[in-house]
Amino acid sequence: MILVERGTVAGNSRRPLILTLDVHGQPFRWVNWQHAVIYYARDQVAWAAGDNEFTILGGMRRETGLQSVITTNSIIAIRGKALSQRALHKVPPLSNRELFHRDRQICAYCGTHLASGKLTRDHVLPVSQGGRDVWMNVVTACRPCNQRKGGRTPEQSHMQLLYAPYVPSKAEFLILSNRNILADQMDFLARHVSSHSRVLLG
Repeated sequence: MILVERGTVAGNSRRPLILTLDVHGQPFRWVNWQHAVIYYARDQVAWAAGDNEFTILGGMRRETGLQSVITTNSIIAIRGKALSQRALHKVPPLSNRELFHRDRQICAYCGTHLASGKLTRDHVLPVSQGGRDVWMNVVTACRPCNQRKGGRTPEQSHMQLLYAPYVPSKAEFLILSNRNILADQMDFLARHVSSHSRVLLG
């Protein structure tokens, strides 16, 4: 199959991902254009949105002799059993990459903004004291602050948290996990993010 891009994405060195939603317009996940073609071929696309389109040219159809063509939008809503309700409401997986993006790459203790390679994951309640490795118990910390805090709580180490940890919403996580988001996709996701979110802070 051949992908022909139209709209504002022409010339991109990286193929943009397609944003999928449930039929009610709730953000679900990113898929590549090949996966989007499967949704279209199975008639599982309920509706489409977005300013960008991708036309996929396939093989020649035996019955007509014409080349098969499928066009997918940058945002598509999927119907039927393709989206499970359990997956829609699942807590986003925790990784350092998304954690550092959630916290704007700012140390929760000294407020220094650093490159990802100089940051660490700190457990507010240390694992040695029963703390869990979950969104609500982790913050971004520079290496010196993490070493200074050690296996203690912020109170025990006399280090004040500058911001509180939180679990990103589905829309926030989709923003955090894709560094090649198209403008129309970002506009859509931003409407599903709380005004108090750190993700959209400039």
